[in-house]
Amino acid sequence: MERRTIGAGALEVGAVGLGCMPMSWAYSGSRQRGDESLRAVHRALDEGSSLLDTADMYGPFTNELLLGRVLKERREDAFVSTKVGLLVGEQHIVANGRPGYVKRACDASLRRLQTDVIDLYQLHRADPEVPVEETWGAMAELVRAGKVRALGLCAVGARGGRRSQGRLYDGTIRQLRRVQQVFPVSAVEAELSVWSPEALDTLLPWCEARGVGFLAAMPLGNGFLTGTLTPGEGFEPDDMRARHPRFTAEMMAANQPIVAGLRRIAARHGESVTAAQVALAWVLAQGRHVVPVPGAKQERWVAENAQASGLRLTPQDLTEVAELPGARGSWE
Repeated sequence: MERRTIGAGALEVGAVGLGCMPMSWAYSGSRQRGDESLRAVHRALDEGSSLLDTADMYGPFTNELLLGRVLKERREDAFVSTKVGLLVGEQHIVANGRPGYVKRACDASLRRLQTDVIDLYQLHRADPEVPVEETWGAMAELVRAGKVRALGLCAVGARGGRRSQGRLYDGTIRQLRRVQQVFPVSAVEAELSVWSPEALDTLLPWCEARGVGFLAAMPLGNGFLTGTLTPGEGFEPDDMRARHPRFTAEMMAANQPIVAGLRRIAARHGESVTAAQVALAWVLAQGRHVVPVPGAKQERWVAENAQASGLRLTPQDLTEVAELPGARGSWE
């Protein structure tokens, strides 16, 4: 697989990563199977998808524990990205950016992951009660202590500000400017896909200009861009798509022209090429500092996603993607 670098420290990873969240969190619980997920992680590493993206809140904690079982055997093959800053309660999620908590959380993640260093430690969300500089300073101390190699920030405001005319990530950029004064940012993680391209307006250029890596979350549109979901089929109650405004039967049907366009492009590249691979190739084409991190929990999808790294879209393909209709569905 093609290799790409993250941040000024030139941290090297496979061009397509693996989002591990669906194995333990937010998607259909009845389809989460530990042994199957373990095989999927091993397959990702076999394919060269070295970046494994997780968080302590996924599960909570169970996702890191699962990865730890793989890392115990294959640490040298993996680039581990985990996150801190969110706590999961019975019916709510709260931010915690207190320096003491950040340090304890890092030690706990290291134990669960069965490793002595985290390659990329990301701030999941800033705590409104704690200056972000204090939280980031605690994370920087973890780098100096040798427990973490590099720091990243997850973007905020990705849904509440969809109608903000290209200023969607202003809040994230303000945070980035503040924390950069404390310690370098190596990567930013934010949603980027064919049907959610908002990061292209300001956030992606900001990262590129400063040598900051960009981890593209949800590059397959929560599964919609794969073309494998049937409108009206419904989702289990614990699946976040059951409450997602773009996944009502009406909106899924209305957005089918996007999938159809991806399939047309795929067909030109060969019978074995899929809409999902075109969607990932489009993300890869947005810059050498961009690494899509599609979520998956089955070997076959992991392998298909990894193979997208070898797909090169033509100028005609990219023009066709740009001309696809915008996604429909309110986010409010």
